[in-house]
Order: sequence, then C-alpha cells, then structure tokens
Amino acid sequence: MQAPQDELNKNPPSMGARVLTGLTDGICGIAVAAIVLVVLIQVVGRLLDSPFSWTEELTRACFIWMVFTGVAASIRHADAARVTVLLNYFPKFVKNSALPVYVLCNLIFSTLTIWTGLYLVRQQVVMHEHIATLGVPSWTVGIVLPLSAALSIFSLIQSLKLHRNIIAVTEISMQK
Repeated sequence: MQAPQDELNKNPPSMGARVLTGLTDGICGIAVAAIVLVVLIQVVGRLLDSPFSWTEELTRACFIWMVFTGVAASIRHADAARVTVLLNYFPKFVKNSALPVYVLCNLIFSTLTIWTGLYLVRQQVVMHEHIATLGVPSWTVGIVLPLSAALSIFSLIQSLKLHRNIIAVTEISMQK
C-alpha cells in the first residue's frame, strides 16, 4: 500500500482544492492567532488594572469564525461526525447506503444552514445591529454561518474525491 504522500505527488491538488484549503485552514489559523493575541491583551490589561471592554466580544467572534470554518475543514478531511461502529452489525445493504446517506445529510444540513444564515445576516443588516463593545455590525460575525456552510458543500465534494474509501463503510475502512 502506498503512502498518502506518494499519492499526492502523483496527483497534485487542483487550484480549487488549494483555494478551498487556503480558505478553511487560513480562516481557522487567523482566528486562532487572533484569539491568542486578544486573550494576551486581555491578560495584560487586567494585570495593569485597566481591563479592556472589547476583548471578550472579539474573542467570542473569532471563536465563532474558527468553529464554523473548522466544520468545513473537518468535512474536507473526512473527519466529520459519523457513526461507523454500529454499522458492523447491520446487513450489507445498510453498509452500502452509508455513503449516500452521509452525503445527503451533509447537503441538507449545509443547505439549511446557508438559508438560515442568510436570513440571520439579512435580519442583522435590516435591524442595523452592532456589537456594542466593538462598534462593528453584527453581520460581520453572522456572515460566517452561510459562508462556512457553502465551504462545507465544496469541502464535501473534495472529500468525496480524496477520501471516498474512508467515508464509505467498506470492509477495508471497518478494519482501520
């Protein structure tokens, strides 16, 4: 069996795959770095007996961005939640339907999240909601919901190309 790295050298990732990786991993990385920086600023402010009021809200906003883009990244890596242990006890036709059910559930969930997220963002824009301590519109945090759901759909497509044998419940994947 060839190592995964050998497989990548034979078939380098497409431009779309590199953009998707850059978006999901890049946004998560920036959010984590921002959280660390803001928490350090918060700690220094408290040590100087002059805490900043905006650090808690900014940390929460960055955490929300990190979590939702992390969902898309986990789907891209085929790390999304699924239960395969119980499938050992089901007949073969149930095992064979695991992949289509997984794809369908992901697509339905992502589509509903896009729809709900756009509704939320529209409401935040129409109501002129702002984050009080930061002075920025609330939609700057809320937009991650539909954005990450759209990224999740593209991540699912990429994951099916790269990790189909991991996602599908086969005899090989059940032994791992």
